[in-house]
Amino acid sequence: MTPSKVAIFWFRRDLRLFDNKGLYHALSQHDSVLPLFIFDDVILNELPANDHRVEYIHAVLEGMDKKLKELGSGLLVRKGEPWYVFNQILQEYAVEAVYANADHEPYGILRDKEVSGLLQQNGVLLHQFNDQFIMPPGSVLKPDGSPYTVFTHFSKKWKSMLSSNAFEHYPSENLLQKCCQQPAHTFKPLQFYGFVPSGIFSPTANLTPQVVANYQNTRDYPAIEATSRISVSLRFGTLSIRQVTRMAFEANETFLNELIWREFFASVLFHFPHVVHQSFRKEYDRIQWRNNEREFELWKQGMTGIPLVDAGMRQLLTTGYMHNRVRMVVASFLAKHLLIDWRWGEEWFAEKLFDFELSSNNGNWQWSAGTGTDAAPYFRIFNPLAQAVKFDPDAKYVQRWIPELGTPQYPTPIVDLNAARDRCLMAYKVALQA
Repeated sequence: MTPSKVAIFWFRRDLRLFDNKGLYHALSQHDSVLPLFIFDDVILNELPANDHRVEYIHAVLEGMDKKLKELGSGLLVRKGEPWYVFNQILQEYAVEAVYANADHEPYGILRDKEVSGLLQQNGVLLHQFNDQFIMPPGSVLKPDGSPYTVFTHFSKKWKSMLSSNAFEHYPSENLLQKCCQQPAHTFKPLQFYGFVPSGIFSPTANLTPQVVANYQNTRDYPAIEATSRISVSLRFGTLSIRQVTRMAFEANETFLNELIWREFFASVLFHFPHVVHQSFRKEYDRIQWRNNEREFELWKQGMTGIPLVDAGMRQLLTTGYMHNRVRMVVASFLAKHLLIDWRWGEEWFAEKLFDFELSSNNGNWQWSAGTGTDAAPYFRIFNPLAQAVKFDPDAKYVQRWIPELGTPQYPTPIVDLNAARDRCLMAYKVALQA
């Protein structure tokens, strides 16, 4: 039987029962806690029925529910717009308080404001905690209180702010017996929520001491398994950012800096939300993009005739993942060699990437296009052929994804790289002089 009074812990981007800061505080402060996840219609309605991220979330939730059932509890899963779901829950339960870990993206901030308003009208407070970052957006600032827009300065300040409790463990896993008893229920299948299996499975995390220790020497070579593959885990919170960052802090500064880049881009999005739809440096919105739809389709399908670009795009289509070095190459090729608006590519990545995170996706695309904060100068243009020679010298990566390479079935290049480079430089120059 449901207890007369419960606190609710609302899972969002923190899908784990261990070292979960918000969950720990809920369990520490209350005798009975109801674990809740909401399949948010605002998000789901924009996705295809076979979206692999939804399938992944569902599988993770099923594992959490199984663990909670072993303790006599369970996970309450609802579907709908969060405001309406909470309005219903308030009628079903005597809710004392609601706990969650903060979501710092624009939609998350708006959603939480609406839910918090509803809860307050009913005498219930929404308590939020920082669990997604070591330094949450808004906390790393210049001495005058303004945000950093250059990564090196942000990183230096970030490191100076680290304290002894930055990696504190919050043992929520030890308090799970306080999750309230649920009436017997069956965890609903994926199809119940309007989705079907995708056939694409999440990259397996490879966070080993060896990978971290050798990271700076091997991370740029896509043919070898030398990256941690933890971006999906950080995106959905199946790993603790504190655990990962402690490991990086103790073992490898290059790896640590990659984690700080993630926090930098989150800070940029938080302080400058216009970057969702515009260039950070607005003068770059004057660029006259060619936006050739045929070339864009060939880029998406990995049929441009440029092997490293095509290999990356096919890896993305097949696995929902792409090696980070190759992401930079394909993004630069689209924005600069093809002069196609970086927002087109950003949207494609948002649809396909397992680890899609708005701030990182936007920040990396703007970096590649030369329109962002710490952006590469517009005249720095990756040559995908030279990149392949340097980082895939034996062509193992491109051959893995392009079996027809070297045969008449593989297309000729859709663009002359040198001519396209000159065209790009002229288009950017004209825009910046306007």
